[in-house]
Amino acid sequence: MLPDIQPKLIPLGELIQNRLFRIPDYQRTYSWGDEQREDLFADIRKAQGKGHDRTHFMSTIVGLRRDSLTIGTNDHSVVEIVDGQQRITTLLVLLKAVSLKADSKADQALRTEIDNALVKGDKATLLLLQTNHDTSDHFKNYMRKGTHPESDAATTLADREILAAMEDCEAFVEDWLNGGLTLTDLVRLLKNRLVFILYEISDEKVVYTAFEILNSRGLPVPWFDRLKSMLMANVFENDAENPQETIKEVHSGWIEIYRRVGLRLGSSAESMRAAATLWAEYRPNRMLGEAHAATQLSQGALDSASVIETTGWLKDVTFALDAIERDHRLSGVTGIAQARMVAVAMSLRKDISSPERDAIHRKWENVTFRIYGLTRKDARWRVGDYVRLAWDIANRNLSTDDILMRLDKIGAGFPIDQAVANLKGEDRYNYWNTQLRYFFRRYEEYLAVKNKAAFNNEQWNRIWEKSPSNSIEHIRPQSEYSDDDYPKMHSIGNLMILPPGLNSKLQDKPVSEKADEYTKTGLFLAREVADLVAQWNIESHWTPEAIEEREQALLDWARQEWAD
Repeated sequence: MLPDIQPKLIPLGELIQNRLFRIPDYQRTYSWGDEQREDLFADIRKAQGKGHDRTHFMSTIVGLRRDSLTIGTNDHSVVEIVDGQQRITTLLVLLKAVSLKADSKADQALRTEIDNALVKGDKATLLLLQTNHDTSDHFKNYMRKGTHPESDAATTLADREILAAMEDCEAFVEDWLNGGLTLTDLVRLLKNRLVFILYEISDEKVVYTAFEILNSRGLPVPWFDRLKSMLMANVFENDAENPQETIKEVHSGWIEIYRRVGLRLGSSAESMRAAATLWAEYRPNRMLGEAHAATQLSQGALDSASVIETTGWLKDVTFALDAIERDHRLSGVTGIAQARMVAVAMSLRKDISSPERDAIHRKWENVTFRIYGLTRKDARWRVGDYVRLAWDIANRNLSTDDILMRLDKIGAGFPIDQAVANLKGEDRYNYWNTQLRYFFRRYEEYLAVKNKAAFNNEQWNRIWEKSPSNSIEHIRPQSEYSDDDYPKMHSIGNLMILPPGLNSKLQDKPVSEKADEYTKTGLFLAREVADLVAQWNIESHWTPEAIEEREQALLDWARQEWAD
């Protein structure tokens, strides 16, 4: 057995007694979703059904014992959670949800007991001293004040999930009471019958080694988190002189990485896979899987210098991927992983001039939208071509002409005439929401140039912030169509984009009244429709002839916009 590892089997009540926990910034954000929380609630229900004398094993907790803190007359060990933060955080939120529900006189003692455990005697120090990347202080406010905004108000993935955890835990407590059980029953179960194996270790070197050994034996920890621990273990294993300075620098890199991946669902796994794929020794035909990617990156970083370099590379790829995915304008072409790989590789090339980069970017957009947007091929198409191109851009310093030629080759099997023909008369409302907004965004840019005016990005930011149903307008309302007219109702000639909510406000109004509202939006594509209404002297109904004529005009424009 490794030194300093003395596992303890302890219940939750003992785990949180005389300990203060901290989640360092170089750990991942709170990322449990509904499924994981429901699994936890199912475990609690299962424990309740076993009988009062039965315990239920929850998980392993790996912690780094840092120091101690005295609050009043009580000494507390300060423990950094290396593994187990998601479950611990959720259970503390659940305890607070119980406290908030304990509003009767009979439950006041229970509420005081919970609140004194979650917030210590100085009324300031939290049992969980520090969550990580909680820039909005949602967790702290909930522990101290019992208040939180709705999860829909969150601006990052991490905020959304911690707020959703509060909502889910409150709903679970409500269901528990509706089932005829008491809050005392629930707290007694949580404190005494949910048990953990705790590895509380004081040697940081041993922590990461133990973490990897435990997780290699089947604990379900994401490979992204395992990679971080493998890299840190490599530092301690191979840098006998001064590992702490390297660890400090690596921690700093991972703080930035986790801040960025906390913004977006699934981005941690993809950034690791992309980083490993672009750094592969030999040109791959597809993105590496998570396990392969983590192993390759860790095995290539055995000393301090290479660990720092690998962390820096992963950070660069993570930032590049996040910037691409945050750009709403690109949403119509960034839904395919292999296409994103090429964009990431290009963003990491600092030797290409801005005009050349713009030319490559335009070609990449056009080819990608032709394949996956206009022609509607799925993610199985052109995987190898995109991945090989991305690797070559990152490793072979391809020239601008070479990159443009390779993109042309990828798009050669998808000629523009064939791609545009796929739009005619087809439903572009139910299955093309993201692509439709991208299509009309490009059209708005075209109209702005045509009118020698500035593009109104503020309006489009509002459009992207809401779901497509809040901004996609049927010029002739759906209520005016029969089932036989289904394709025409959703054809591109009858669709447009409006600022969020305006389409529901207009609904079944005559098209002449709608046209007045279209003009007020400031969007060129809306004004264009209003002009057509006036030109054709349409009073009530947007006619089939008008739909067909507008559709053809849009197809003619698309044929030029995404040309070969």
